Amino acid sequence: MEQIEPVITGSRVELQLLTTLKCNLRCSYCALGTGNVLNSQKQVTYSVEHLKNFIETHLSDHEVYISLYGGEPTLNTGFILELMETLPFSRFNLQTNGTLLDRLPESILDRLSNVMVSLDGGRGTTDGYRGRGVYEKVFHNMGIIRPKLSGTLTARVTWWSGDTCFEELDELVRQFDYLYFQFAQDAGAYAPESVVKKKAVLAQLIRQFFKNGTFYPVVPIMGIVRNLVLPGRGNELTSGLSQCRVSTNLLNVMPDGKIYPCPDMMYRPELLQGDIVENWVQKSVLQPHPDMPCDSCSALDFCKRNCMKNLYLAYVVHDEEWKRNVTEPTCDLIRFMGEEVARYQPHAWYANAPLSFRNKVANAEVYEFCEVMP
Repeated sequence: MEQIEPVITGSRVELQLLTTLKCNLRCSYCALGTGNVLNSQKQVTYSVEHLKNFIETHLSDHEVYISLYGGEPTLNTGFILELMETLPFSRFNLQTNGTLLDRLPESILDRLSNVMVSLDGGRGTTDGYRGRGVYEKVFHNMGIIRPKLSGTLTARVTWWSGDTCFEELDELVRQFDYLYFQFAQDAGAYAPESVVKKKAVLAQLIRQFFKNGTFYPVVPIMGIVRNLVLPGRGNELTSGLSQCRVSTNLLNVMPDGKIYPCPDMMYRPELLQGDIVENWVQKSVLQPHPDMPCDSCSALDFCKRNCMKNLYLAYVVHDEEWKRNVTEPTCDLIRFMGEEVARYQPHAWYANAPLSFRNKVANAEVYEFCEVMP
């Protein structure tokens, strides 16, 4: 009898629900601007009962956790409250620009395992991409919600500018529970001088991570160390496939109920994976491809294919401009990170680290809410 390949790899599945495609900011590099996705669907048109039926039909033997995404998800708090009431056993993560956090009721804040706040670095960098006063507003709102928040706060940095310095990122480490950065997916971010500057800052961050003393909670560095020291742990959810989870256990649900594996490519109809209202889902088509060079790459042991969007556009769609200007420089930066981490003998560091440090590297819940690799 032919064995049917499971839709979801592993025992957990993340539903990333785009509660609206409306946003109160106009960030200059927004990925949802591609394909006219941003603002195309301002309201959720499926019901929470549709979602509940979908989960019961397809995901009943999985632990379901939910990321609230957008647009700006805090523009649809009514839907969030209904979700939390209907799905009492689910964990919730919120990804937000942070400017409306002060409006969230305590009943929502109390249920959030993590709040991921999007920034771009320091005040000047963030305001330059997001609008004047955004950085100050975000930190004002964090001061309001932190005493009411049960979960962790994570700074999610889109690293575009080559002028983003170590001090900007280090300040975010001190203000948040975790720092997660992702290299910008834009050709303008990888001029040769920008890559040189980024490598210098990466070297400083990695050096700070391995200093004796307090734990330095920078997720991509933690993730590299975990994948090198505990290779089985990195494979538990994703079976050695892409750390961005789009090949295995991440379902992105548009406000109309259409399901795609990658939140940055919901404009590509060939990637349609399912539908909440029609109650169907299939395995993600974003899978390793023979033309992808990952298997022969020195970074595979810790990178584990990183971003499937970059690989798909470069080696399946054969977008040569994207490959040259985004995929290859991103891979170069990640290889550099691995080489820098290796200089500090991560296995020996982990063996001698305090138990609290080891637990954070091995088991941090934040790994489930972000891509782990940058």
